[in-house]
Amino acid sequence: MTQQSRPVYLKLRDQIAAAIIEGVYAEGEMLPSVRAFAAEQGANPLTVAKAYQQFQADGLVEVQRGVGMYVVRGAAEKLRRSEREQFLAREWPELKVRMKRLGIDPAELLAHS
Repeated sequence: MTQQSRPVYLKLRDQIAAAIIEGVYAEGEMLPSVRAFAAEQGANPLTVAKAYQQFQADGLVEVQRGVGMYVVRGAAEKLRRSEREQFLAREWPELKVRMKRLGIDPAELLAHS
């Protein structure tokens, strides 16, 4: 599934996951409210709520009723592991085939970084 064909809530989920991994939303810190994040992203609040619910179901955030959602301890590492496994299983094989087709040597990529 290409990035363009992915549902919006999954794109938002990926964006939030990246922010947690990068420490923008640190462990123990509150996520923006559904409405605030929806307004910031120009998204429907129900779509944002669906992305947030996925984090809750995965045990990456906890809800404090009447207060908000907080990133749980260990969420960044759990997300990093999961994203890494997904990259190696789904994205890397496609990249490897494309690199071979284009005649790109992995060492060449390291020289450009």
